[in-house]
Amino acid sequence: MANEEKGKFLTVAEVAEIMRVSKMTVYRLVHSGELPAVRVGRSFRVSEKAVSDYLDSSVYDVG
Repeated sequence: MANEEKGKFLTVAEVAEIMRVSKMTVYRLVHSGELPAVRVGRSFRVSEKAVSDYLDSSVYDVG
């Protein structure tokens, strides 16, 4: 139940698919601190909220 309250955590591959970028790009964002993530064993997990917040802050207004 606690996981439902905090949201779902995604793998790097899932984040890459959502953002339509490579896994390497996601790793770069994580290592640079632009995309917060938690380390689980040897892999990273990124919360859905972190992905959503990153995408919201990356919107570029052309007009």
